[in-house]
Amino acid sequence: MHYFFVLLVGFLCSLHVTIAQTTSLPVIKGTWVTNVASEALLSKENIRQTVKRAKDAGLNTLFVVVWNGGYTLYPSLEQQQHIGIRQHPDFKGRDPLREIIEEGHQANLKVHAWFEFGFSYAYKDTASLWLKRYPDWCGRNVKGELLQKNGFYWWNALHPGPQQLLQSLILEVVKNYDIDGIQGDDRLPAMPAEGGYDAYTRNAYQKAFQGAALPDNPKDKAFLKWKADQLSTYAAKIYQAVKKVKPGCIVSWAPSIYPWSLEEYLQDWPAWLKGGYADLVIPQLYRYNIEAYTTILKQLRSQVPDSLLSKVVPGILTSLGDGYQADAVLMEKMIQLNRSLGFNGEVFFYFETLNRVSSSIYKD
Repeated sequence: MHYFFVLLVGFLCSLHVTIAQTTSLPVIKGTWVTNVASEALLSKENIRQTVKRAKDAGLNTLFVVVWNGGYTLYPSLEQQQHIGIRQHPDFKGRDPLREIIEEGHQANLKVHAWFEFGFSYAYKDTASLWLKRYPDWCGRNVKGELLQKNGFYWWNALHPGPQQLLQSLILEVVKNYDIDGIQGDDRLPAMPAEGGYDAYTRNAYQKAFQGAALPDNPKDKAFLKWKADQLSTYAAKIYQAVKKVKPGCIVSWAPSIYPWSLEEYLQDWPAWLKGGYADLVIPQLYRYNIEAYTTILKQLRSQVPDSLLSKVVPGILTSLGDGYQADAVLMEKMIQLNRSLGFNGEVFFYFETLNRVSSSIYKD
């Protein structure tokens, strides 16, 4: 019996090693593909050209927006059940997600579904259907006003309503598409630290702290941690739900830089990484010159233990919709700096970079 037990343990250990090896991630050389200030997704032909340019540039991964402006870009029964609209009006009659998955896979590119808007339901729009249908979901600041920051209106990310909606949208994609991964960013899981003054959170806080009133300061250290911890729990819940449906589906997060991410948007992403509910973390190291980029990259390197370094990929700013474009020299320097500090890949924001620079970004 003892001999059999030893053989069994040895077999299980070898099986674990095999699984770990088969699920190890390749080096990520990617870009974000969005529907804002870009025509990359507006037609099937545009999608073919998008994939071709990415392939020619030496990229291997596309992070494609699927949730923006309070709408899914793909036809969503989950969304239709909530607000009576099946998909973003610009894409009615098409399924750009299915199209880019098919084109991308033919070119041996991985395609990840990027839930860009996260817990933000509108941008500069107080007539949003989400606000009209689900006013109790909306975040509130200390004055009781709708929670908004930089023009974005936010749900209360601690409320079970929007939490369940986003989980349902994510699982809808995982179940219905041959997707390689899903991704949240600086709005998922996230909420402006100024939030937390809605009725739901007030009641939850009082239950957790024996009837105590909410602090007047939304960034009170204990209050901020309490809110952030709940979002960390939600990140773990999403991770586990995705893996239950499709174990091989990569779950990645693209948060703000730390500790700013925690202080401003309740994103304690080092905890997500160390807790084991992040296959990849792609911090947004958005800087306009090599000196500033060097500083923030070195800071990132100091925050990541060697054992987790392979799970962290710098996100770098290469283009903006206003016409900004990092020149080829700056891009090359950022890539070289990444390698020198042990980061083997990067993700460019955003795809239009490939329409503005040489077709071959990588020399290898």
